[in-house]
Amino acid sequence: MSRLATGFVVAVALLSSGVAPGAVSAQVPRPTIEGPITGGRGTPFVAATTFDLSEVGYVQEEYFISGTARAFTNVGPLGADGKWMVTPGATAPYKTRILVYRPAKRTRFRGTVIVEWLNVSGGLDAAPDWLSSHTQMIREGIAWVGVSAQFVGIEGGMSILGNPSVPLKTVDPARYGSLAHPGDSFSYDIFSQAGEAIRQPSGPNPLGDLRMKALIAAGDSQSAFRLVTYIDAIHPVAGVYDGFLVHSRASTGVPLSEMPQPAIPVPSPTLIRTDLDVPVLTFQTETDLLFLQSRLARQDDTNRLRLWEVAGTAHADAYLLVTGMSDLGKSPDAANLVLTSSPLGVFICPRPINSGPQHFVLNAAIHWLNRWVRRGTPPPSAPRLDVDPGPPARFVLDAHGNVTGGIRTPELDVPIATLSSGGQSGSLACLLFGTTAPFDASTLATLYPTHRAYTSAFNQATRRAVAAGFVMKSDARLMEIAAARSAVGR
Repeated sequence: MSRLATGFVVAVALLSSGVAPGAVSAQVPRPTIEGPITGGRGTPFVAATTFDLSEVGYVQEEYFISGTARAFTNVGPLGADGKWMVTPGATAPYKTRILVYRPAKRTRFRGTVIVEWLNVSGGLDAAPDWLSSHTQMIREGIAWVGVSAQFVGIEGGMSILGNPSVPLKTVDPARYGSLAHPGDSFSYDIFSQAGEAIRQPSGPNPLGDLRMKALIAAGDSQSAFRLVTYIDAIHPVAGVYDGFLVHSRASTGVPLSEMPQPAIPVPSPTLIRTDLDVPVLTFQTETDLLFLQSRLARQDDTNRLRLWEVAGTAHADAYLLVTGMSDLGKSPDAANLVLTSSPLGVFICPRPINSGPQHFVLNAAIHWLNRWVRRGTPPPSAPRLDVDPGPPARFVLDAHGNVTGGIRTPELDVPIATLSSGGQSGSLACLLFGTTAPFDASTLATLYPTHRAYTSAFNQATRRAVAAGFVMKSDARLMEIAAARSAVGR
């Protein structure tokens, strides 16, 4: 009997005895590791931060991992509760890459590694969670690993956003020509094996001389959809990861298996199973609740689940697409409104995209999930965004057009703009980007007759957000400096 099959039998026995299935791990095969990789154009290709990592005391390395990946099939129905059982099916050879950002000095490393399922919605490998929360990872001495887990990022194909794909093998064939991906039915096992390459490397150690103590999986948008399926189906028989950040999920997961393998769809909605042995923090923007309908999969908090819904946010925003790429974590510019309707010079939207505080709250989520995994200290529970069920479902808005409820930040409680997930038209990308509508001079003068009135109210709001656990003190300071430098009330 294979190691995975043995693990599956153990998992079934545990389920029947009432023990959390992840309590025993099927031994995920350790892939062959090659690297650090050089050659080609000389640098790894990924949509991520653009500054030299040496400026923040980090190094960048790239490795190839290869082996035999397995697809999975369900045993019994896949229910909406996510309590699924699976068994391995078809196998196929693969070779992919992992990208490693880690502290250059061992004394800077605190033991946690975040493994991000790279997002391919734009037709190329992108690292949205690193982009949005790299400042907090760097502050906490966290190593980051990006995994090219999906077919499109390596081989090319259809982009969800409609733009031409930019796969690794096309952009740098000299560097990436040997990579091979058998299809997304195998992506779950590839992601498990990538984690195993960090946990128990067979060959060069991607972490160098760093000693890992915790391995956290993260995924944003399409990658979060895949993590929902991974958590429900694969984690109970793999047990590779010690916790999960599910960032901007929809109401459902993605198929357990898809063409050219037999298609195995999952139900809508799909909940995250409640019998987990590791923590899961689900982080949702306004866009995710209504446009992606994740409100249909809302769950109450438990000792293993937290749901954070953040007011004034969109699925993607100006920090992710503009400011964050060059943010070293010390500039108050990260707290400024950024008015752009053409992020990256690629997407042309009718109105300025959302410039809300998602990245600051995500920093707090990273901090709390790390504590939860390492120390057992859970994050604070958060109020839900206020939704009028309709039909049609819509947000409850205040007098300024901002949503009520949810996680509050100074940008919402002491507003100078309407920060929304709606208001755009045109391409799918623009619909995901939300809007920023700055208040006119008359409205600002009425709300804040003096600059001191504005900064006093703003600073009180930052203290509330820090006390609630939803904004880090270091970020609150940047927010307060930005408010002090603003022209509001002058």
